[in-house]
Amino acid sequence: MASTLPVLAPPRRFGQTARPDAWWVQPAVTFTILASFVVYATWAAFQNAHYTYGPYLSPFYSPELFGASHHAWFGPQPRWWPGWLPFSPALLILPFPGLFRFTCYYYRGAYYKAFWADPPSCAVGEPRGKSYWGERYLPLILQNAHRFFLYIALIFIFILAYDAVKATWWVDGITGRGEFGIGVGTLVLTANVILLSGYTLGCHSLRHLVGGRKDQLSRHPVQLKCYEGCSKLNRGHMKWAWASLVGVAFTDLYIRLCSMGIWTDWRIL
Repeated sequence: MASTLPVLAPPRRFGQTARPDAWWVQPAVTFTILASFVVYATWAAFQNAHYTYGPYLSPFYSPELFGASHHAWFGPQPRWWPGWLPFSPALLILPFPGLFRFTCYYYRGAYYKAFWADPPSCAVGEPRGKSYWGERYLPLILQNAHRFFLYIALIFIFILAYDAVKATWWVDGITGRGEFGIGVGTLVLTANVILLSGYTLGCHSLRHLVGGRKDQLSRHPVQLKCYEGCSKLNRGHMKWAWASLVGVAFTDLYIRLCSMGIWTDWRIL
């Protein structure tokens, strides 16, 4: 009886591969988009200016817990804020939706390749060889908190939806009278809520929470419908993830440029 010996492939150097396609394009595009978003969001958060226009409030600053605008829930900058730390309402809330995205199952696969090259792509040599630790140690063990960040993200959906509703009520700065109206910014804020809802409600963790606690889901019709809805959104989770990322950045940019007088917000109604 003939015996067989295993053939071990030699370890690949970083970036070495037999793939003939342009495998580096996707991680390069991912790196560019994610890095641009992080840079812009960080810059916008520290600006502490031009984040409101009329009834519009940037999603980077919502909810505005403390601040100088009429959207602030608890008044101006608190006295306990450290003097050495620049104040911005965005710094109080922006980390929470950011951590939800950072721990997202889809984004993990995207930025593991784009930023850490772990691996840079399928069948491509890695830079760390056998030192892969998985998600058992810091900092990647924090990925296991994704479900808790999901709870917070769901709350933000309701808050942003409320902001979109408030964006239909215009108050005259002289008379103080309010009236119903819809501007382009109202539609932008509404579209942002739709995109974020599609991304958040299609989360893998939400599917498990909705449908993972019953042995026979068919006996619970309401829960079954919710599970099926989450599953449909989950099939396009990647598209929702990118569309909502671009959408939330554009919403802030739109309000910022209108506040600066660069863009004009056209009233539709």
